[in-house]
Amino acid sequence: MEKKKNNLVLDKVDELSNDIYTDILKDVQPTLSSPLRSLSNVNYDEEKGFFELNGKMKSRTLTASTVKSFAQSLLMMNESKKLVVSSDIATKREMYYISKNWGDAMFHEQPESDSVMDDIEAMLAVNREQMGFIPEEKGGDVAGKLTVIDKDADTGKELKIDCTKFGSGAYSVPSSVEELQFETKADFILAIETAGMFQRLVKHNFWKKKNCILISLGGVPTRSCRRFIRKLSDSAKLPVYAFTDGDPYGWLNIYRTLKVGSGNAAHINKFFCVPNAKFFGITAQDIVDYKLPTHPLKDVDIKRIKDGIKNDPFVKHHKPWQRCLNDLVKMKKRAEQQALAKYGLNFVISDYLPKKLADPKTWLP
Repeated sequence: MEKKKNNLVLDKVDELSNDIYTDILKDVQPTLSSPLRSLSNVNYDEEKGFFELNGKMKSRTLTASTVKSFAQSLLMMNESKKLVVSSDIATKREMYYISKNWGDAMFHEQPESDSVMDDIEAMLAVNREQMGFIPEEKGGDVAGKLTVIDKDADTGKELKIDCTKFGSGAYSVPSSVEELQFETKADFILAIETAGMFQRLVKHNFWKKKNCILISLGGVPTRSCRRFIRKLSDSAKLPVYAFTDGDPYGWLNIYRTLKVGSGNAAHINKFFCVPNAKFFGITAQDIVDYKLPTHPLKDVDIKRIKDGIKNDPFVKHHKPWQRCLNDLVKMKKRAEQQALAKYGLNFVISDYLPKKLADPKTWLP
C-alpha cells in the first residue's frame, strides 16, 4: 500500500517537472497551476458530506517577478522526492530550515514555506503526509474501548495497543495513521474540544460507563486526528459525537472542520473530514436551559458568526446552525464546556452527557 502511494507522488513530480523542462526547451514560459484554496471556491453537498472544490484555479507563470516562488516550488518538490525515495520524513518546521540552503530562494518565515507546501499538495492532488512532510503537532489523545493495531518500527511485527490500559494517561495519535487498524466493540466515539474535559472523562471512566471511545481534539483537530477518527468510524461503523464550547470558534472552526473540512484544504477534505459527526456540545439553548455562566461575545466572535452565516456553505445549508448562531448574537454571550461545573465537577458525567445521548432532538447537524 505504501509503495503504491510513494510511486504516485514520484510519478506526479516527474510528470510535472518533465512538462516544465519541455516548455523551456520550446521557449515557452512554464506555468504551475493549483486549485484556489478558499471558501469562495468550495461547495457543500450533504450527501457527499464534505467541502469540495468548485474548479477555480490559480496559476504562476515563470517570469522575472515570479522566479523566486517558482524556484521554491520546484525545490520543495525535489525535497519531497528525496524523502519518498529514502522513506524518510521531515516536519514542516524542518522543511523551512532546509530552505536555508537554497540561497536566494530560501524562505524567510515559516508561513511562506507552509503556503508553498499546501500549493504543491493541491497541485499534485496528494496529501503532504504522502509527500513525506508531517506536522509538528501531536494528533490527539485516545482512551476507551479500542485496540489500535500498529507495527513495530524495527521488526515490522504487529503491535496491539489497548487504549483501556493507559491508567491516567492516553494513547497518542501518530502523525501518520494510514497503516493503523482497529478492534473495538464500542458504541460511539466522543470527540472532545479541551484536554481538561477529556482528562475529567478519563479520570472517571466515562468510556467504561457508556462503552465508548474518548478522543481529545485539543482545539481545531490536526489532520492526523481527523483522519484517525474517520478511519476508525468507517472501519467500525461508529457514530461520532462532538463536544465543544458554546462559541463561534468551537462551532465554526473546531466542529465544522472536523465534520466537513475547510476551504483551505478542500482538495483533501474527502479523506480527512468526518461527515457522520453530530454536534451535541454546548448550544445556545443549553446556555439558557442550564443557566450557564457566560462570557461576553467579542467583536471578533460576532464577525466570525456573520461571516459564517453569509459565506460558509455548511452554515448556509443548515438552518439549525443559522438559528443557533443568530441566537448567540442576540444573547451576546458565549459559554465554555467547563461552565457545567457550576452544578458540580462531575455534573457533565452524571447529567449533561447522558441527557444529550438520550435526546437526539438536542443535537445539531
